[in-house]
Amino acid sequence: MTDIRPPVPPFTRETAIQKVRMAEDGWNSRDPERVSLVYTPDSQWRNRVEFPVGREEIIALLQRKWARELDYRLIKELWAFDGNRIAVRFAYEWHDDAGNWYRSYGNENWEFADNGQMQRRFASINDLPIKESERKFFWPLGRRPDDHPSLSDLGL
Repeated sequence: MTDIRPPVPPFTRETAIQKVRMAEDGWNSRDPERVSLVYTPDSQWRNRVEFPVGREEIIALLQRKWARELDYRLIKELWAFDGNRIAVRFAYEWHDDAGNWYRSYGNENWEFADNGQMQRRFASINDLPIKESERKFFWPLGRRPDDHPSLSDLGL
C-alpha cells in the first residue's frame, strides 16, 4: 500500500467533497486504466449485478460499460461521510448505439484504505429512458466544468 491517493482518511467534509469530485473527474475521463488506479489492487465492487474483484476485473467492467454507454457524462454529489467511508449519489446521461438516451441514477458506498485508495465500492443504479430533449448534461466530453450546476442545483 505505497501508492498514496490523497486526500486520505479520516475525511473531513472538505476532503470528502474533494474525493467525490476527483472520482467524478476520473470517471468522466472514461479511461478504465486511469480509473482503476484509485482502487486497491484487491478492491471489491458490487456494480449492478457484477461483483468484480481487483483492478483487472474493474478495467474489464469499465471497458464493457463505456463501449455500451456512449457520450457518458456523470455528476457525483456527497451524501454522507464518516472516518474512512463516503456515501455519494450520482446521475449520468448516456445513449446506446441505437440513439436511445438514458439518465442513470444511483448511490455508492465507498470504503478507503489508509493510503486513500478505495478498497470497497457498492453501487446501486437505475436507468431511466429519457428523450434527447430532456438531457441536462451538455458539457464537452471529459471533466464537468466547475460552473456547471450540481445534481441539487438541477433538481435531480
